[in-house]
Amino acid sequence: MECRSLMIAVFALLLVPHSVLARKPCNFPAVFNFGDSNSDTGGLSAVFGQAPPPNGMSYFHGPAGRYCDGRLVIDFIAESLGLPYLSAYLNALGANFSHGANFATAGSTVRPQNRTLQQSGFSPISLDVQYNEFYDFRRRSQTVRNRLGGFFKPLLPKETSFGRALYTFDIGQNDLTSGYFANMTVEQVRDYIPQVLNQFSTIVKWVHSQGGRFFWIHNTGPVGCLPYVLDRMPVSPSDYDQYGCAIPFNDLAQTFNHGLKDAVVKLRAALPNATLTYVDIYSLKYDLVSQHKKHGFEFPLRTCCGHGGKYNFNVKLGCAGKKRMNGKDVLIGKACKKPEVYVNWDGVHYTQAANNWIFNQIKTGAYSDPPIPLEMACYRA
Repeated sequence: MECRSLMIAVFALLLVPHSVLARKPCNFPAVFNFGDSNSDTGGLSAVFGQAPPPNGMSYFHGPAGRYCDGRLVIDFIAESLGLPYLSAYLNALGANFSHGANFATAGSTVRPQNRTLQQSGFSPISLDVQYNEFYDFRRRSQTVRNRLGGFFKPLLPKETSFGRALYTFDIGQNDLTSGYFANMTVEQVRDYIPQVLNQFSTIVKWVHSQGGRFFWIHNTGPVGCLPYVLDRMPVSPSDYDQYGCAIPFNDLAQTFNHGLKDAVVKLRAALPNATLTYVDIYSLKYDLVSQHKKHGFEFPLRTCCGHGGKYNFNVKLGCAGKKRMNGKDVLIGKACKKPEVYVNWDGVHYTQAANNWIFNQIKTGAYSDPPIPLEMACYRA
């Protein structure tokens, strides 16, 4: 770990009240996750077709429902809590929900979409739909577990798990980019951010009404540093920062994050028996780009898996993309040989190595408000 990161972690530890540190770890029996492709472990693949190889190459050695060469931050969260990886709620094959479920779906937004996936590129499984899935899962899992038992019982969570579980949220990036790609101006996207945050707060309250008490909420990353935004949304030369990121899009992400943090503060007041932790993913992801060499990465903006152009990214022929040549499908969107030195996997998502680095910072509480470690996230500061 770099000296700077170590100093931040030590400082954060000093900020954690002794009353919290003196307690035992929370021992969450389950994790229920809501989000987009940054934490999707197979939702979109189960509905619209498997994320093809080379996705999964670095860890699963084949497609595993993730848009990444390996594990996501949510996978590392599960590992650290001593839990198996989360099965996607929409994946009926080989799913084990005894330790939680993942409702995240690639392309999802907080606000419901009014266009199809084919029209917009964004999932119809918005956060309200994910909540409906959770609501139904909570009720039906207990009906099946109690009435049918047998084979089903060990694959479903206990009733007590819902009140003791960690509820994780990682969503919001697509609410910003869907506006850009619909030809909205930055100002127009900024204007609807309050609607997005109101919807988000409503969903958290609904989850709370179903017994959720411990919430771990990620803010959104620097979308202005993502190749699929940089390639498709050109800005004037003066609007790039010294690291090659688009300032207007990053500023808007920060506007969203400031609003999200305020929303979390209000939720704490509205839900006094709940514990809500706000996690600053933005700072970490931006640090990976701006200080990539310090953290062992060689390529901050160029994608590992893709084809052509400044960023090795082509929206029409991305990672795993093929061309028909001489009567055969030829793989054009190939993966790099060393994903571990790339920050970005496919122009949109981060590599396993980047996800691992991010997780190692957030687990300490160094980037959380309040600064409480992940394993202690059931306690208030």
